[in-house]
Parts: sequence; structure tokens; C-alpha cells
Amino acid sequence: MAECLIYGAGGFAREVAWLAESCGHTVAAFIDDAPNGSGRLINGFPVMTLAEAQGRFPGCLVVGAIGSPVAREQTMKRAAAAGFQMGELIHPRVERSRWIHFGPGAVICAGSILTTNISIGAHVQINLDCTVGHDVLMDDFVTLAPGAHISGWVHLAKGAYVGTGAVVINGTAANPIFIGEGAVVGAGACVVKSVETGTTVVGVPAKAIPSRQ
Repeated sequence: MAECLIYGAGGFAREVAWLAESCGHTVAAFIDDAPNGSGRLINGFPVMTLAEAQGRFPGCLVVGAIGSPVAREQTMKRAAAAGFQMGELIHPRVERSRWIHFGPGAVICAGSILTTNISIGAHVQINLDCTVGHDVLMDDFVTLAPGAHISGWVHLAKGAYVGTGAVVINGTAANPIFIGEGAVVGAGACVVKSVETGTTVVGVPAKAIPSRQ
């Protein structure tokens, strides 16, 4: 298996490093863009800037390990511009059918179940113990927090974020439930209808938070 670099240095990055080792990869280092972020160790692995990683590990795969879809997109663009190839991590304890398309850089954590005819875009993150039903479409940089459950015939647009323990009920082939680009579904919410672009919804049933003027 290949060496990989974990882009990020927070709690989820440590979890992704564990995931990488569970998938048989060797972790070379963490990448941290924060000022004074490099030059330390996290769980025994060095932390370095992107430029340092480019110089020391030019052939490594890079895996995005930042929870924010916006920040993850920015960092993955920087990694691609530096010439890195994107790594995909799917834990051995993920249950999945063969009728699933995975985009580059997908991260699928232990205990998740993905059924059939699912399309997963680039750099999608599916955290621990999530379920994804039939005919779900996830665009690039979608994030499912731990224990999120997406029923069949749901389309999550680019950068949508579904919080811990949230549920999206099923749509239909003629009328799928749509979670708009950059929308946020709060932890524990139950989505029963489509969510507009950039909207945050919370509660059971999920309702939009009024915007502040």
C-alpha cells in the first residue's frame, strides 16, 4: 500500500490517520497550513507545511481531513496545484454494494453502510456509522457527520453538511429530496423536505433558521 499525507492536523485528521493505517497505508506526515503549525509531532507523526511535504514526499497520496467543506475544498486545490495525487480511504468495515461510484479523495469511515446505485463525488467525507440508501447522489465535498442517515432518492449538492445523528427521509425517483449547495443540517435534525442552497435547518421536523439582517 502507498504512503499518504493527511491534510489537516485536528481531531478528525488524527482519526483519518488511524483510518489510513486500517486500510493498510503508511502515514508519512500531517500537513498544517496554520502559522507555526509545523515542526511538531502528532501521535508520533511529523507536522509540516505543504511546501515541506512537497519537498520531502512528492510521490505521496494526499487525503483531506478537514471537516469544513469550504476549507477542505481550498486545501485540496492547493494540494492538487502542488502536484499531489488524491488518496481514497474506505475502511474495511464499510458495507457496500458494487453499484457505487466513488470520486477521488473519498473518505468513508468504519461502520458505515452504503447500499446501491449511489454516486459519491470528490472529497466526500462519510464519518463513523452512517447509512446511505439507494439512488443517493452526493456532489463534491459533501460531509456526513457521525451517525447521519440518508434515505433513498436524496441529492446532496456540493458542500452540503449533515450533522451528527441527523436524518434525511426518502424522496422518490420523480421528486428526490434536495439538500442545496452549502446547506447545513443541524445535529439530530430530521429533514422531511428539500433544503434551499446555503440554508441551515434544525429540529424535528427540520426548519430553517431565520437569517440575521
